[in-house]
Amino acid sequence: MANDFTRLPLRGEQDALHVVVESPRGSTVKLKYDPKLQAFTLSRPLTRGFRYPFDWGFIPSTKGPDGDPLDALVYWDVPTWPGVVLPCRPLGVLLVDQKPKGATNGERERNDRLLLVPVNATRSDDLNSYQDLSKREREELEHFFLAVVHFADKDARILGWDGPEAAERMVQQYALKED
Repeated sequence: MANDFTRLPLRGEQDALHVVVESPRGSTVKLKYDPKLQAFTLSRPLTRGFRYPFDWGFIPSTKGPDGDPLDALVYWDVPTWPGVVLPCRPLGVLLVDQKPKGATNGERERNDRLLLVPVNATRSDDLNSYQDLSKREREELEHFFLAVVHFADKDARILGWDGPEAAERMVQQYALKED
């Protein structure tokens, strides 16, 4: 029997946050987990020439302002594949707002992206915050997120970065309550 990946436990061993990978590093398409089908489906191809710089997915057992689980980018140097669950620790959050689907009157909704690193990625042991990434790397990530939605009529805007404590607060704020 298949699992609903959106309902997996929020945390694992040593209180690590779980991240479900949808689109692995290097993917040129955005995959999205569909809980009704309990399968990964094609959301859209990325803009020509773009690929995911790192594994992309979501934090299970959360629901963000856009109605989806919180978005997560896993900062590390290897790709996985859809459906892999990675125990991670937060480095921070890229604060983003965008036009919601069907919006006609200028309304905006938050669609932040958590930046995490796997707890067992020993080459990243010295990373504790998004600030440990170079300014250039942070700017490239911002540009990536704006460019890949350019043709999707989302009118995304970068609002800035916040640290690992803010990422933890966000996870707690949007964690699904036990039934």
